[in-house]
Amino acid sequence: MKTQDFIQLENRYGARNYNPLDVVLNRGEGIWVWDVEGNRYMDCLAAYSAVNQGHCHPKILEAMIDQARKLTLVSRAFRNDQLGPFYDEICSLTRSHSVLPMNSGAEAVESAIKAVRKWGYEVKGVPEGQAEIIVCINNFHGRTLTIVGFSSEEQYRRGYAPFTPGFKLIPFGDAEALERAITPNTVGFLVEPIQGEGGVIIPPGGYLQAARELCDRHNVMLILDEIQTGLGRTGKLFAEEHEGIEADLTLVGKALSGGFYPISAVLSNREVLGVFKPGDHGSTFGGNPLACAVARAALKVLVEENLIDNAARVGGYALEKLRAIDSPHVKEVRGRGLMIGIELKPSAGGARRFCEALAQRGVLCKETHENVLRIAPPLVIQKEEIDWALERIQQVLTEL
Repeated sequence: MKTQDFIQLENRYGARNYNPLDVVLNRGEGIWVWDVEGNRYMDCLAAYSAVNQGHCHPKILEAMIDQARKLTLVSRAFRNDQLGPFYDEICSLTRSHSVLPMNSGAEAVESAIKAVRKWGYEVKGVPEGQAEIIVCINNFHGRTLTIVGFSSEEQYRRGYAPFTPGFKLIPFGDAEALERAITPNTVGFLVEPIQGEGGVIIPPGGYLQAARELCDRHNVMLILDEIQTGLGRTGKLFAEEHEGIEADLTLVGKALSGGFYPISAVLSNREVLGVFKPGDHGSTFGGNPLACAVARAALKVLVEENLIDNAARVGGYALEKLRAIDSPHVKEVRGRGLMIGIELKPSAGGARRFCEALAQRGVLCKETHENVLRIAPPLVIQKEEIDWALERIQQVLTEL
């Protein structure tokens, strides 16, 4: 079968809720992927940061195969020998007190919403049914009905009402707006340290520190969605470390498994997750032995192979080189670590055509918010490899 055969099958039978580039991939190793025609590409999206450790990392693969031969799922009706060690290792690495394992990033977000609401009623004393959670304009926290209900993106909301109440939208990066929005019924502030899907938007310096102080002052739980920014992507284990703060709840997923298996987690202080009692919340697959074994290996690879430091070093170099490109199409280049956005001017005609041109040159990336090219390769990438990609990015930005 050729590329067009696979595309026709997708178009014939699939729900058309995605608009992918027309490459059909069937193999990956490290930063490279190959299509069904045998063409090689550098992956500069890394599955939205899910494969920070690179495609098919051999140590994670070995852990997955070894565990799959022994035990994959028992549900949380019984204990398994991978869950406790996973808790221990992730808490030690992240300085967390408690862990709630789930499967997808959206499930982690939903779990955090439930936890802070319950904390608000049982601990803070908010009147039943009145809990408020503050979120930011241009946010992206997932695709569930509750989550799209507090999105500011009209396409994400259109056709799905009525929505879950109890959310307030404020501008991102505006600490004064946050302070004005807080009331006695506010139980949480849910925010991305960097808005990835929103276009790699970085808030002003000191914003997260100010948010931390406001949440402390008003007894509000600070919830940081680090599903994309966490686990090394920005050159720190968590993006919060750039401002020297700690969230009350941190949400992780994607790279937690190195791209091998769905697993996410809510990392928290004991006060919030302590409100859950048996039967309050759960998931058949959440914390299953296969996921835990994979996550343990994925975390070990991040640390032992110094991928976080590499993201800081190579990412800083890439940002410098990208900002030096003289292109009439580029409005701004912004980023932190290996989470980079190239915002194009409206006159450029949208970022999609640049992604298609890059794919023809062997570089895969994706547009977001119409005018932004998102560059986020696996953290295993080396300087000479980023130079290879930069040469092609410069060609496209200056020749189209």
